[in-house]
Amino acid sequence: MFKLFIVEDDQHLVRLLEDHLQKFGYETHAVQDFDTVKQQFEQYSPHLVLMDVNLPRFDGYYWCRQIRSLSTCPILFISAREGKMDQVMALENGADDYITKPFDYEIVTAKINSQLRRAYGSYAAVQADNRLLDVGGLVLDTERLQLNYQSQSVELSFTEMKIMNELMKRAAVVVSRDRLLETIWDDQAFVDDNTLNVYMTRIRKKLSQLGIEHALQTIRGQGYRLNPDWGLAQ
Repeated sequence: MFKLFIVEDDQHLVRLLEDHLQKFGYETHAVQDFDTVKQQFEQYSPHLVLMDVNLPRFDGYYWCRQIRSLSTCPILFISAREGKMDQVMALENGADDYITKPFDYEIVTAKINSQLRRAYGSYAAVQADNRLLDVGGLVLDTERLQLNYQSQSVELSFTEMKIMNELMKRAAVVVSRDRLLETIWDDQAFVDDNTLNVYMTRIRKKLSQLGIEHALQTIRGQGYRLNPDWGLAQ
């Protein structure tokens, strides 16, 4: 049975969510003490988190970062804040998806199922017993959110890690922009073209810090390619 962790201060909404999700066989735990979200997460050890943005004391972005220091489990934001930057902020702080209120409960359930398949089922990008991906000496640590090459290492955001994971799994093959967006965000509707550009620029800078700035190639009109033969990459 999958365990869902709900971080939402609207108790009426929490009751409705729990009633709906438990009908589908999910076990749920709703936070009551918003000063100890991280501790409750550790104790409950859920498979997925549903997170609001506006919370008592600290906002959902803060708690998302705290959870990301412990786990790579899927985190879905559910918020009445509809601004594009609110959604980008959630993704940048480690979220996997963002659902705006009011929402359809069936859509929430479908997104939960999708994330659980991606994280734990046949679509899982990284198996629980294999958190390291090595391509040409470039090592991605998906648990620690680190990229290592020789004696150097750089920290990645959760979204940057997911992009690098996709590129490294398909090293030397062109990965389309659409595939990257589909892999990172289930719902691309609110992600404008510039958002991916921002992430790719950040990744290039971090590869540059490792001394392999030419490893990532832009294939005009197609997408991106990670060339494992660093010395020949142009």
